[in-house]
Amino acid sequence: MIPFSDEELYHAVKNSLPQVSVYVSSHGGGITLLGVKDSIIYIELVGACHGCSMSLMTTNMVVRRELRNLIHPELFVINVDGTPKNKLPDDYYSPAEEPKVKKKSMIDKVKNIFA
Repeated sequence: MIPFSDEELYHAVKNSLPQVSVYVSSHGGGITLLGVKDSIIYIELVGACHGCSMSLMTTNMVVRRELRNLIHPELFVINVDGTPKNKLPDDYYSPAEEPKVKKKSMIDKVKNIFA
């Protein structure tokens, strides 16, 4: 069991992202921390990594592994990529000063083009 509140975990992840994102940055991408819900970290891979066929591997083998090494060995990370399986819950934790804006997924953007 992870001994942190969602708020504590959010701030720990936020402070660790510069170290974690080195690999992603080297590929022209970035990581946005969206929020935390029930000790699950919700991120979005951006830039060249957004929508990449290797994004699941990057999330699991790079981001999750590094956060587990830095914070807690049982962390779980979800890349919010627009699929129903990987969606951001409505009541996630994110500090008040950071706007809780649900970004449109790539699928939603494509739907709007053809609507």
